[in-house]
Amino acid sequence: MRNFEEQLKMLVKSTEEILPLDEFKTKLKRAIDKNRSLVIKYGVDPTSPDLHIGHAVPLRKLRQFQDLGHKVILLIGDFTARVGDPSQKSATRPQLSEKEVALNAKTYTKQAFKILDEKSTIIDYNSRWFSKMNFEEVLELTANFTVARLLERDDFYKRYQKNIPIGLHEFLYPVMQGYDSVMLESDVELGGTDQKFNMLAGRNLQKIYGQEPQAVFTLPILEGIDGVQKMSKSLGNHISLTDEPKDMFGKTMSISDELMIKYFRLATVLPEEEIEAIEKGLRDKSLHPAEIKRRLAREIVSQYYDNKIAQAAEKEFDTVFKKKSLPSDLLEVKLATDLFTNGQIWIVRLIKHAGFAKTNGEAKRLVEQGGVRLNNKVIESADVDVTIDNGDILQVGKRRFAKFVCF
Repeated sequence: MRNFEEQLKMLVKSTEEILPLDEFKTKLKRAIDKNRSLVIKYGVDPTSPDLHIGHAVPLRKLRQFQDLGHKVILLIGDFTARVGDPSQKSATRPQLSEKEVALNAKTYTKQAFKILDEKSTIIDYNSRWFSKMNFEEVLELTANFTVARLLERDDFYKRYQKNIPIGLHEFLYPVMQGYDSVMLESDVELGGTDQKFNMLAGRNLQKIYGQEPQAVFTLPILEGIDGVQKMSKSLGNHISLTDEPKDMFGKTMSISDELMIKYFRLATVLPEEEIEAIEKGLRDKSLHPAEIKRRLAREIVSQYYDNKIAQAAEKEFDTVFKKKSLPSDLLEVKLATDLFTNGQIWIVRLIKHAGFAKTNGEAKRLVEQGGVRLNNKVIESADVDVTIDNGDILQVGKRRFAKFVCF
């Protein structure tokens, strides 16, 4: 375990805020002096099957704590996921079923271990306490909060002012997240800047329950590849930790030049000195943005796969986008005659059959966005029926291709 100054310098780096910083310094110094570990909590709700590189920002900070010998708890919010985190939401989230949450939770730990040390990570689930809580205990817990306090949250306040409904269960979310900290007796909680209110609720509850309140680490939020909104699978602007290398590379290449340095800092493990040198080179134009973006894409793919696979992904990218050739692993899709009517098939049905959309609505949106081509010709309407012959090529977006085999 490193000394106090070394640990503090490492842990403070790349954070937005540490609240309160003086309390954290005291906790850290005391832990080092007494040769004990701090308890570090990070909670994630399994609301979708995949983690993305935006989640990797706090996961990498957790790994730093692990490498310094501290006790890391990855809390799977299998119970809070059924409520839905209202943070930065302008409307009530749809509630997930217990089955949906359980299926998503199964994939989370495996993906998290791409970054965390599996042997020294404690996995816990907040259903362990919430599923056993009776209504009397719920009333006792909620009595520690006021409606006025909860309405101080920016997202709740805006919805209230605009007369947009707020579900009563949504008010319970910060209460539940705060109680997680009580149950885990955490010394530190990590989260994005959008989680600040919820994490501070944990501090307040710990005080009420006679515990020393946790220090709160807020971490930067990574914008998605659209460069506008927070990275999110529901918005389709994410790079998943489970993406194929070629997709991970291609998605990274689609980000704006302005986002590159932020991605280097938050999505790679490149030393700060190198990132600063890259930033300087882009400013004085001694480095070309296109080449730097390629390096960024290689760095990201290498982290989750390896250098050899990253190089292959770059080669594939050049094959498809620079040389305008078809990908080497072109998907072959069989089309039976019973899928056709009068020798034609509805374009929406074709997109779904190829596996590029799960619903008619999703397929229609792809067409309306101008992202569907048949034999390199843009499909302009979702209402058309098309004729398909052996060898015809369907392209959806920039990276998905299918070659049809009729029988």
